[in-house]
Amino acid sequence: MEIYSSIKHLLTESLLETFPQTEGDEIEAVVTHWLQSPSTDIPFLTQSMRDHCWASVGVTKRHVKARSVREPLAAYQTLLPIDWSGVPFPPNQENTFKFIDLFAGIGGFRIAMQDLGGECVFSSEWDPYAKKTYELNFGEVPFGDIRKISENAIPDHDILCAGFPCQPFSLAGVSARNSLNTAHGFACETQGTLFFDIVRIIREKRPRIVFLENVKNLVSHDGGKTFSVIRNTIEALGYSFSYKVIDSSPLVPQRRLRCYMVCVRNTEQPFEFPEIQGPPLPLKSILEKKVDESFTISSKLWEGHQRRTKRNLERGTGFTAFCADLEKPSNTIVARYGKDGKECLIPQEKNNPRMLTPRECARLQGFPESFIIANAKTISYRQFGNSVAIPVIRRISESIVNLLVNNPENL
Repeated sequence: MEIYSSIKHLLTESLLETFPQTEGDEIEAVVTHWLQSPSTDIPFLTQSMRDHCWASVGVTKRHVKARSVREPLAAYQTLLPIDWSGVPFPPNQENTFKFIDLFAGIGGFRIAMQDLGGECVFSSEWDPYAKKTYELNFGEVPFGDIRKISENAIPDHDILCAGFPCQPFSLAGVSARNSLNTAHGFACETQGTLFFDIVRIIREKRPRIVFLENVKNLVSHDGGKTFSVIRNTIEALGYSFSYKVIDSSPLVPQRRLRCYMVCVRNTEQPFEFPEIQGPPLPLKSILEKKVDESFTISSKLWEGHQRRTKRNLERGTGFTAFCADLEKPSNTIVARYGKDGKECLIPQEKNNPRMLTPRECARLQGFPESFIIANAKTISYRQFGNSVAIPVIRRISESIVNLLVNNPENL
């Protein structure tokens, strides 16, 4: 058996040589999606390219055709001579539902869904560093800009998952854009309107359930008008629309309030969110015992934090920076955390406070210890700050999967 990286390289080079007209920027996504789901429709993958892939791994077209007539998808997986042992979260051999992972980031949704028996048949993410982290952990390169992919090319699926870009709606994002006199919300052309790319996929593919996540400020953005557009648009497509703002701190030691939306096809019955309650978890529970001195902030930075905190408290506005209370959950970890760490500074005896390590940030979001952290510190901080709290996603996903299983024909 060939290890994943070797067979991926073989197919990528072979396809580019044999089909020079193919979409070069997306060839690795095409190849890795095929390796995961060889019988599924894949953007930019023609039948000739598919036949070439089968031949390249030593499987004849006649053999594939014979198996396709009488055997389910799992049989195709066994045909591919791939060793997934270097991939922490490889595809399941048996699946009970299919999902797609839009604005996938580093795969928080995927870990939860795959763990519950889901097969990811399509992923998309435009940040190149996040795509690299995603590949290292799942053995799949997400497709790039979703705006460039036709909704007709998206594979059929049961659940659409999307943590669509939150910066145009977040309190920090809105404040920053206002100060720069730039657009926010749906008026932000590069990110705000990506919601409507979700809509065109829903309209074409009609997934049974749509599962969305965003910042809590989405509900009140622009006086509630933005949220009304989202709700009305989805309901007009024939889906119920339910939402709940949930605090993650009973499940991970981070106070992260996010708006979760679950939309169910062909029903007016609201989705019942699971109750997530309990005492908040303490930050100390995820701290590493030995941390390199490089995570300790400089005296200049710490003095600047203290000076600006004092000034902002006196004038009643602006950020503040204090050492975290280790007996309580952390503040929300955000994408900018790597800039100066002000959201969560860990006190140290006889020393300046330190920043969290990337592994500690991963733990605050509920990522397993086996998750590979691929990049430099600043990039890793951004990736975890943009990610989802996996235990919350999993709890909601459990209810979603139960709904699918108990209503196989009605949704």
